[in-house]
Amino acid sequence: MEKVAIFVDVQNVYYTARQAFGKNFDYNKFWQTATDGREVVQAVAYAIERGDKKQREFQNILRAIGFEVKLKPFIQRSDGSAKGDWDVGITIDVMECDDAVDVIILVSGDGDFDLLASRARDQQGQRVEVYGVAQLTAKSLINAASDFIPIDHDLLLN
Repeated sequence: MEKVAIFVDVQNVYYTARQAFGKNFDYNKFWQTATDGREVVQAVAYAIERGDKKQREFQNILRAIGFEVKLKPFIQRSDGSAKGDWDVGITIDVMECDDAVDVIILVSGDGDFDLLASRARDQQGQRVEVYGVAQLTAKSLINAASDFIPIDHDLLLN
């Protein structure tokens, strides 16, 4: 049985699914699809903590599905811009599971992960499946992945 580790860039999948389809990502359907016939060694959803009730309920849903939820505080800068990404955290976690899993599943369209995907595939010998909204996923990430699975209506909430 294949061993998999799942890493979800929650902010990226939220905004790209909303922009492309006006809908939300279906985490339950994704879990069923991505884990069918596989052993889940690790599953992490990386999110930004804004402290509101609706967001805490969503995080509890993720936990109930099987995800560990890692939170980082939302930072509002004095110039009005905002900061809150998990690129480094996701990268470290992927690199630390090198011998433990056969397949890395990354849910993000962020091109910053192309080097990570290439490294996991070429140096760690893992298959890298990337789930992303096709028109909003960096071509470099698609090319670095072993398999690209487009997020479309089948993986969205109705």
